[in-house]
Amino acid sequence: MQARGFTLIEVLVALFVLAVGVFGASAAQLAAQRTRQQAALGSEAALLAASLAARMQANAHVAGLPVGANPYLALDYDAAAHGPPAGGAACFGVGACDPLALAAFDVHETRVAVHRGFPGGRIAVCRDAAPWVDADSRYRWECSGDTAAPVAIKVGWHGAGDAPLHVLMVAR
Repeated sequence: MQARGFTLIEVLVALFVLAVGVFGASAAQLAAQRTRQQAALGSEAALLAASLAARMQANAHVAGLPVGANPYLALDYDAAAHGPPAGGAACFGVGACDPLALAAFDVHETRVAVHRGFPGGRIAVCRDAAPWVDADSRYRWECSGDTAAPVAIKVGWHGAGDAPLHVLMVAR
């Protein structure tokens, strides 16, 4: 007479196969969540860089100043190292906000956005002729400083390695 049902070994093998499948599905879900978060941060970085570029173009007089006098080109903010930005100029609803005060306001608002929107966020605005490093296949934080180079807006965050993940080049 033949026994009906499953043996203990068969049940254990089936449970093992099920556990491996559940673990694999969980790992795939976690990887998808991380990818979604990085993509969302990348989109936010692109929007932030484009917004700052538009502010600079709207305040062309100040954005065209040389490096030492240009508050936009002095922007190098690391949220992890500098903490929350201190209060800045108030240009909302103010009748007279001169171009330098407006630039200070723009820089402050950008620092606040980096601090709030990116984990360990960093932004740098500088003149850079070659932000891409071919040997490393990535962007770099350092800037060439060449006065004829275009303005580069570099945005990065914790979890992105030690290089910016988004760089927007602004035409002169």
